[in-house]
Amino acid sequence: MKYLLPFIYIIFVSAMFSCVPQTQNAETHNTQNGIDPYLWLEEVEGEKALKWAWEQSDATMKLIEADPRFEQFTSEALAIYEATDRILSGTIRGDYIYNFWRDETNIRGLWRRSPTQAYLENQPQWDVLIDFDKLSAEEGENWVYKGATGLPPTYDRFLIELSRGGKDAVVVREFDVRTKSFVQDGFNTEEAKQTVSWIDENTVFLSTDFGTGTMTESGYPSTIRIWKRGEDFNNKESIASVPPDYVAIWGWTQFNHDKNYSLISRSVDFWTHDILLVNDAFEAKKLNIPTDADFQGIWQDRIFILLRSNWDDIAKGSLVAVDLDGTHKSAVLTPGSKSAILAINFTSTHVLITVQGDVVDHVLRVSPHLDGWKLEKLALPENGTLTIKSAGSLHPDFFYTHEDLITPTTLGYLADATSEAVVLQQLPARFKSDDLELTQKFAISKDGTRVPYFLVAPKGMELDGNNPTLLYGYGGFEVSEKSEYWGKMGKLWMEKGGVFALANIRGGGEYGPAWHQAALKTNRHKSYEDFFAVSEDLIDRGITSPPKLGIMGGSGGGLLVGVAFTMRPDLYHAVVSQVPLLDMLRYHKLLAGASWMGEYGDPDDPLEGAYLKAHSPYHLLSPDVNYPKPLFVTSTKDDRVHPAHARKMTARMIEQGHPVMYWENIEGGHAAGSNLKQYAFRSGIEFTYLHQMLMD
Repeated sequence: MKYLLPFIYIIFVSAMFSCVPQTQNAETHNTQNGIDPYLWLEEVEGEKALKWAWEQSDATMKLIEADPRFEQFTSEALAIYEATDRILSGTIRGDYIYNFWRDETNIRGLWRRSPTQAYLENQPQWDVLIDFDKLSAEEGENWVYKGATGLPPTYDRFLIELSRGGKDAVVVREFDVRTKSFVQDGFNTEEAKQTVSWIDENTVFLSTDFGTGTMTESGYPSTIRIWKRGEDFNNKESIASVPPDYVAIWGWTQFNHDKNYSLISRSVDFWTHDILLVNDAFEAKKLNIPTDADFQGIWQDRIFILLRSNWDDIAKGSLVAVDLDGTHKSAVLTPGSKSAILAINFTSTHVLITVQGDVVDHVLRVSPHLDGWKLEKLALPENGTLTIKSAGSLHPDFFYTHEDLITPTTLGYLADATSEAVVLQQLPARFKSDDLELTQKFAISKDGTRVPYFLVAPKGMELDGNNPTLLYGYGGFEVSEKSEYWGKMGKLWMEKGGVFALANIRGGGEYGPAWHQAALKTNRHKSYEDFFAVSEDLIDRGITSPPKLGIMGGSGGGLLVGVAFTMRPDLYHAVVSQVPLLDMLRYHKLLAGASWMGEYGDPDDPLEGAYLKAHSPYHLLSPDVNYPKPLFVTSTKDDRVHPAHARKMTARMIEQGHPVMYWENIEGGHAAGSNLKQYAFRSGIEFTYLHQMLMD
C-alpha cells in the first residue's frame, strides 16, 4: 500500500535528507481549548513520552491479542510477506540483474545478483553480495537496506545506503562487488539525511549535514560539495547552496551512451525547483525551464519535463522536450481531460510514456520523427495497472508489471521497445478471488466533480447496507492510487467477506496536475469532500452503512482519515490512521514538516493558518461529539512524520473521554516496520481491529 509521503523527487527518496534534533520547538501554542498540554509528547525518546507510548501500546495489545484472529491474521500476513514464490523482480545493471530478497531466514535481507541470461531463462544464479543479517550481527546494528546506486557502465562500485531501524537518515558506504567488501577509505559517510551520488569513479556529489548553518528549516542539506576520492570533504567549498527557507539541495548524474549530464536541484518548496547543469569545471548553470516543471531527464540532448502550469501555448500536464540551450521546445504529448501522464522512462532507443485514462494504464513508445515525435502504443496487457521497471538510458531492454486489485502481478520483459513482450513470471494468487468482482464507480462531490473509485465486492452481493466495507484513500502530492494487487488486503479482508473501496480523490495525480492543484493549501477541503462523496456513494448504493463503514490511510492519508472522522463522525465506525499528520498548526515545526508547506500551507500565515486550524484533526476534537473509536499506528523511529501527531491526538481523545486505540513500533521509520515480521505484526493489529469494529 502507498502511505508514504513522497520526497521531493521519487528517484532520490532514500538518499536526500539529513537528521534533525529529536526535540523541536517545544514552546507552547494555542489549541482549541487553550495552551497545548501535550508538547512533551514531541520529545521522541523522552523518558516520559516513551513510557506513555508503551502504556498505550500495551493497552491496545491486550485487546488485540485476546482475539484469536490476531494470531491467525499475523500468520497469514507473514506467509504472504515471506513467501518464497514471490516475483523475483530485478534491476538491470550492466550484465547482471540485481535483486534484494527477504524471507523467514533472511529477516533483514540479501542483496544479490544473477547473470542476465540466466535470470531471463527463469534459472537465476544468485550470487550474494551483502547479507544484511550477518552484517547487522557483526556490527551490532539493526541495519535496514535502503538502496544501492551503481557506477555505470561496469557497475563494479556501488554506494550502499544503510538505515538504523528504518529511518530516513542513512549511512552511505562504498562497496566493491568484485571483492564483495566495503571500500576502506572510500566514499563513506556518517548517518544523516543526505545524498551521495556518482559523477565518475573518483568523484561524487555530497549534500549532507556539514555542521552549523548547512541545513534548511525543513531539516535537509542546504549545501552541496564535490568530493574527490582521498580528499577530506570537510575542507571543500560548496559549489551551490540554498537559503534556510528553501527545502533542500542535491545532485546526481544521468549516465547516457553518448554523454553524461551532472545536475543539481535547488528545491524552493515541494513543487518548485531550479535545475542546474554542471559542466566539467563544476560550474553550475540554471536550465531555461519553468521552476514548477517536473524534470524528467536529458535524452538525445533534449531536456524532458512535465508541465505543472501552462508554458506559453503548451498546456499543463504535457510532456515537453526542450533544447539544452532553451531556444526551442515542443510538446511530445498533451493528455486529454480524462487522462494524465503517470510516468516517463528512458531507454537507449526510446522514451516510454505511461498514460492513465480514468486510472487505467497504457504505455506509449516515443521516438524522434521528422520535425516532431512518433508515438506508438505498446502491446501490453490492458485494463489494469502497468509499471515500467528497470528502464535506463544505457540499454534498450526493460521489464514491466501488470496487475489489478484481484489479478496477481505479472512480470514481463521486452528486449527493446519494438519487440514482443515476453511473460517471465506471474505471482500465485494470495487470496481466493473467484467470487469477487472488481468494478469502477464514480461519486459526485459537493461541487459536482466526478470522482472515481475502485470497488471489490462479492459477486451478487446483497445491497442491504449491511456489508462490512473498508475505504482507503490518500489524495495528496500528485500521487495516484492505482488498482494494484494487495495480497494482504485480499487475504485479511476481501477473502473474509469484506468489501474494499479505493478512492481516487483530488490532491492525487489521477487526472494530472489540475487534479492535484484543485486541492492544494486552502482548497484541501476538496479532497475531503471527495472522500465524503465516495463514502456517501457507498452508502447510497446500499453497499454499506455507517455502522459497517471503516476508513484507512497513511501519512497524508492518515491526515485524510483523521479529518474524515472528526468532521463527519456520522459516516464511519472504524478508522485506521497510519503514521499520520494530525496537528496541522505545528506540523511545519516537526521533522520534515516544513517541506510540505507547498502542499498544505503555512500555519504561520494568517489566512492559511486559520484554514489549517479549521481542518486540523487535533484541533477539531470536541468532548461533546461521539466519534468512532480510531486506531493510530506510528513509529518511534519515524524521522519523516513525527510520532507526536499520533501521540498527541490519542492523548487528547483520552482526556476528552473518547475511546481510542494506539500502537507505536519502536523501529521501522515511516513504514512503521523494519522487517517482514514487523510488517505482518502490524497487519495483524490493524485487521483484527477492523474485524472487531465492522464484522462482529
